[in-house]
Amino acid sequence: MPTPLTHAENLTVSFGGRAVVRGVSLTVHRGETLALVGESGSGKSVTARTLVGLTGGGARVSADRLEWEGEDVRGWGERRWRRVRGRGIGFVLQDALVSLDPLRPVGKEIEDALKLHGYGDRAARQARVREVMEQVGVPDPELRAAQYPHELSGGLRQRALIASALVLDPPLLIADEPTTALDATVQAQILDLLAAARSRERGLLFITHDLAVVRRLADRVAVMRGGEIVEEGPVADVLQDPQHAYTKGLVAADPALHPKGARLSTAPRPALPDAEGERPIGVVLAAETLHKSFGGRPAVTDVSFALAAGRTLGIVGESGSGKSTTARIALGLTRPDSGTVALRGEAWSTLPEKARRRRRHGIQLVHQDPLSAFDPRWTVRRTLIDAVRLTRRGHPAPSTAEAAARADELAGQVGLPRDSLDRHPLHLSGGQRQRAALARALAPRPSVLVLDEPVSALDVSVQAQVLDLLAELQEAFGLAYLFISHDLGVVQHVSDDVLVMKDGRIVEAGPAAAVFAAPSHPYTRTLLDAVRPLTPTGATR
Repeated sequence: MPTPLTHAENLTVSFGGRAVVRGVSLTVHRGETLALVGESGSGKSVTARTLVGLTGGGARVSADRLEWEGEDVRGWGERRWRRVRGRGIGFVLQDALVSLDPLRPVGKEIEDALKLHGYGDRAARQARVREVMEQVGVPDPELRAAQYPHELSGGLRQRALIASALVLDPPLLIADEPTTALDATVQAQILDLLAAARSRERGLLFITHDLAVVRRLADRVAVMRGGEIVEEGPVADVLQDPQHAYTKGLVAADPALHPKGARLSTAPRPALPDAEGERPIGVVLAAETLHKSFGGRPAVTDVSFALAAGRTLGIVGESGSGKSTTARIALGLTRPDSGTVALRGEAWSTLPEKARRRRRHGIQLVHQDPLSAFDPRWTVRRTLIDAVRLTRRGHPAPSTAEAAARADELAGQVGLPRDSLDRHPLHLSGGQRQRAALARALAPRPSVLVLDEPVSALDVSVQAQVLDLLAELQEAFGLAYLFISHDLGVVQHVSDDVLVMKDGRIVEAGPAAAVFAAPSHPYTRTLLDAVRPLTPTGATR
């Protein structure tokens, strides 16, 4: 066997006496991709950073073998590692907006690696920067190189970060969640770019929690849980016939492989009351020919839809498609330039805010990031009590005792442990925060929930639990969901009907099953083509 690019045997990493990586062994050869899969806290990122000498201060690292191209790195200092990073190993982090220096043009940042390793003169370095930016699909590379990170879209920032890792064409690339939260077509382009590096006999260690990406890109997969690798092997073997219970759970939780109504998790169902007497009926949210522009630039053009009680309308589209503006108009947070929104058959968008405030209980929002949506100074209990006191038209405000009892009831309905109620949002897990956000949205007994990317930041098993919970709440209370997401697998799983938006317009609409099975618009086909290769052989969409 040829000498591997990187090799670890029995790697253990501890912080403060606590082992976060335990007994990990892995190898990456030239021309292959190893996917390291696991959820938050599994040890993936610590393992990756250790392989490039970036474990951090206070870490204790031990291993039977830890090698780069056959050379023992266990005694290397920072000076020796600095000669390898960039030229030998490229490292791509997840969040390009944080990883790139906000005070410098991206071209200067990419050029740094060239300058550090003595690559040519300034003109040669700048030419190489333009060349690699063009290779990673950045349009107008000379213009973009002069721009700052905040002036670029998420996809362009991620491309710039990949360019900085590839600029010296290193033999090994380590990419830590480089496509999380990117639009489908941008994700597909970046994965194609990484696959192209592999085809040039470069090795790739790809860290992710997304099994769909693993199916598309990787040759082998190692599944991590609790700091240990619990299963490893060829992608087809591990994902089509998983042996470990944890891997089986991850595979079963993939929403793209299950129809609407199928449970994704083994979490216990919450105890939900019989709410037949409170169930809304008919169309509960209707939009008619909505138009909205900002600074003379159209954001939403001629958008119409109707959402009935107990049904889910998915809105898909990429960044800038008009999804979020449509949602804000539906919520009554943005007034359309023309067109109307009706809530439960009554005027909504045309009302003055004072009149809308008395009816806001009927439509509630669940944010993508509940941590930023909560008051960090309040406990979850206080947040829920405050939401319960949102007066419903024709109903008296509840007493303190009634509101407290309702907060306990809501916690039970969303499966939130009672001891979580007295914690602050920062001290909850991601899944618990999203359950708390759902409880707050349910507090005033709405008819409609607007769900804006509600699971995009969650690990796959937590995502499965939240999607199951949404289905159970909808069945129990007849809730209508306006579900906004860039994740087509999630939208397909949860939606009865779907709108596809591009440049502020609806380009395709209809029953979700029909749109996903036989899209009629070229743009819809482009979106689906970007994710269909992620589906394993034999699976259906």
